[in-house]
Amino acid sequence: MMNIGEAAAATGVSAKMIRHYESIGLIRPALRTDSGYRVYTDTDIHSLRFVRHARDLGFALEDIAALLRLWGDRGRSSCEVKKLAQDHIETLDRKIAELQAMRTSLTDLADRCQGDDRPHCPILDGLAG
Repeated sequence: MMNIGEAAAATGVSAKMIRHYESIGLIRPALRTDSGYRVYTDTDIHSLRFVRHARDLGFALEDIAALLRLWGDRGRSSCEVKKLAQDHIETLDRKIAELQAMRTSLTDLADRCQGDDRPHCPILDGLAG
């Protein structure tokens, strides 16, 4: 059993986020000591690590909740898990394309800016117009 600080250190999830995940029902509420302190079991630690890894991959909380349910369901179909992953890959691809377009636009503006002592600045003009 670990207290919340130890659980945070063991999982890489801050104590604040652990409390948040409990409050929204993403993870089950921690057991409590007689004095009311949260304590976490090995199962809780595994769940928190799972959540952290899923967050590191950019999954939304609702998708993480679905993945956690599937992880706990030994009768699951892997096609459900794969579908969630593929949907997330499509979302990432869209975001990558948007970021690349933003980078291209900003690079064009920066390339047109002389970066000298004159007040004229294509970057500011581009942002304004």
